[in-house]
Amino acid sequence: MINLIIFKKQKKGEDIMKKIDKILFYSLICFILIIVDGASLAVFAQPQIFSPTGIEGIWEGNLKVFGTELRIVCKISKNSDGTLTATLDSPDQGVTGIPVEKVMVKDNTLYLEINSVGGIFEGKISNDFLTIEGQWKQSGQSLPLTVKRVNTAIEILRPQEPKKPYPYLEEEVFYENKEAKITLAGTLTLPSKEGNFPVVLLITGSGPQDRNEALAGHRPFLVLADYLTRQGIAVLRVDDRGVGRSTGDFSKATSEDFASDVLAGIEYLKTRKEINPKKIGLIGHSEGGIIAPMVAVKSPDVAFIVLMAGTGLTGEEISYLQGALIAKAMGVSEEVIVKNRQFNEKIFSILKEEEDSEIAEKILRQMFMADWEKMNEEEKKVIGDPKIYLKVQLQSLLSPWFRFFLTYDPQPTLSKVKCPVLAINGEKDLQVPPKENLSAIKEALQTGGNENFTIKELPDLNHLFQTAQTGVPAEYAKIEETISPIALKIISDWILQQAKDK
Repeated sequence: MINLIIFKKQKKGEDIMKKIDKILFYSLICFILIIVDGASLAVFAQPQIFSPTGIEGIWEGNLKVFGTELRIVCKISKNSDGTLTATLDSPDQGVTGIPVEKVMVKDNTLYLEINSVGGIFEGKISNDFLTIEGQWKQSGQSLPLTVKRVNTAIEILRPQEPKKPYPYLEEEVFYENKEAKITLAGTLTLPSKEGNFPVVLLITGSGPQDRNEALAGHRPFLVLADYLTRQGIAVLRVDDRGVGRSTGDFSKATSEDFASDVLAGIEYLKTRKEINPKKIGLIGHSEGGIIAPMVAVKSPDVAFIVLMAGTGLTGEEISYLQGALIAKAMGVSEEVIVKNRQFNEKIFSILKEEEDSEIAEKILRQMFMADWEKMNEEEKKVIGDPKIYLKVQLQSLLSPWFRFFLTYDPQPTLSKVKCPVLAINGEKDLQVPPKENLSAIKEALQTGGNENFTIKELPDLNHLFQTAQTGVPAEYAKIEETISPIALKIISDWILQQAKDK
């Protein structure tokens, strides 16, 4: 997934979208829960001496953020020694089991400290132990939050996720990217023991992603792999370098490095007797749709590629379009949208002109602080602690990945792709806008003389290919559907046709 970084926030609805996916996109503003890769984590609370009977249980409330409500669930239990332990869930961001490092009750006040997101909740417990009314504090912000006792926690429904036993073979595999000196880990699914199957290697979107591309409480690549394998197509899905059971350093890698990981995966697939080496394809989602053409140009073994919300424009162009569309969908005024673009243009100009990251950081700090001095108190309150805000922004802006993404133009590479291409995008995709990107992809393929390509804009689908109302990222976790059955069928039918033609 590709997300815009907005360096400056104005009041009422402007947001910071950090490259997570593994960014994951988790929030609309800086003080919403920011979780690394969305994994469930075990937690052991520090011993506390105050723990009156009655606080244990499940507590649920809504955090209101500029017109958006995020459900918060806190689960508190008591250890055998009487100390308290707790975890926090954010169902609308698809995240569960956030560790609460400190749980304390004193003078009928509950205090929770969540270090992983820099958050604190402090609230007054009602006499009947049914309501806790307090404040959620994060990144210098403070929002009212009232939680009430409930009998059961919110259940996140994902009806498309397959349940074992599967009607096909599943195998965990490991192979080397010798050039990068790393080991990549993944899951290979095969329709059956015997055969010579077509295969696709799945390429994740931006941010450190696991093999299932888990985000917003969904596992799109698990659902996609299950569907395709049931149709007779083998699938290899892989943990990004430095994620899950794969080794390496994700933070220092760019899209070109990830392309080398995909090439290593192709070499591995060629060693498997169950795989037809002439029918190896790639499916790339979002940033994966940038990487797949890179690999197709470098490897003659790539028989076809599928671009799911792939881009045909530079990262800078994508960022401007994405930022404006999402902000508009959130009700942000045109004046503020224009100001944000102007500010981002200044930032991107510095990143493009100054190669030395230390110098670029110094310039960006000075620019931000100069702007900070001009803000009124309400605007400063929205940003919160400027040191924390600036640290987060600079870390993303100056990363090797973002510097590469900002200026990379996919069109020259697309024009060199000679294998069959399926490019699909959702009509309501606000992160990789369909009209601009699909037309750019089509133009590049035509320029290169590729005559075997299919371009489709799918009605009502968002960036994750879910059936959506608005397409804003805040909807992702709230939608039960992981991938539209229509999108799944289009992909499967097209791949089977390419395999048949071969």
